[in-house]
Amino acid sequence: MKAIAYVVAVLAAVGIVIAISSPPASETPSTATPATTVAVAMESPGELTMEVPGMHCQYACFPRVKETLENADGVAEVALAEQPSPDALTVKQVIVKYDEGFEPETALAKLHGVGFTDAVVMQ
Repeated sequence: MKAIAYVVAVLAAVGIVIAISSPPASETPSTATPATTVAVAMESPGELTMEVPGMHCQYACFPRVKETLENADGVAEVALAEQPSPDALTVKQVIVKYDEGFEPETALAKLHGVGFTDAVVMQ
């Protein structure tokens, strides 16, 4: 009887290890090469909102996002979107004020390069 219990426990453990080690189907890395996009420069100063879902905190992630974007050509200022609570980062958006010549696609590429691959331009 103990032998059967041990076999069942080993099979369950193997199943758990396999489940943990294989990524979910939605998170499997794509082997397709991303399409090349042509960066379009903004013709006049303005501001836009970028959503950065991978930005988890305002003490480490946001400063990294801010520094990365401020190093992009044409960025004048980067600010965190207004948060409902000062203690938590729940609105994962930044407001980018830019000058003439700013290229949103180039700024996104910089964010993607530092690990914020899910960042998108909202408006």
